[in-house]
Amino acid sequence: MKYLLDVNVLVAWGWSDHVAHQRTATWIAATRRQRASRLLTSAIPELGFVRVSVQRTAGGVTVAHAGDTLADMLRGLGACHGFLADDRPAADLPDWCERASQTTDAHLVTLAEAHGARLATLDARIPGAFIVPRLVG
Repeated sequence: MKYLLDVNVLVAWGWSDHVAHQRTATWIAATRRQRASRLLTSAIPELGFVRVSVQRTAGGVTVAHAGDTLADMLRGLGACHGFLADDRPAADLPDWCERASQTTDAHLVTLAEAHGARLATLDARIPGAFIVPRLVG
């Protein structure tokens, strides 16, 4: 299975103080062990990781530090990681996208589906996305 990692998955995985860090790190580790699985990123989630990382720390993390952290995270995925070029037009959005706040999620779902992947997210409000499972116990 191929998964396009959403911004919230990257942020949760990248920062150990995030409430969903363990949940996300556990899922990524389990997914990496599955030979047929690929964990994908694209420009929008990568840029979102940098932006949110700086914002959530009120500048305590610099843009350069966030970029370096992301690069280290992705390097750690090894051959399991792939970069998905964004080749979908902005107007190609699913019918459920009705509000401006849904456009990025809708675009990423469409991008993932166009490449035989699913958008992996923590946001249960995104139709058609794969929700990273909660830890049991």
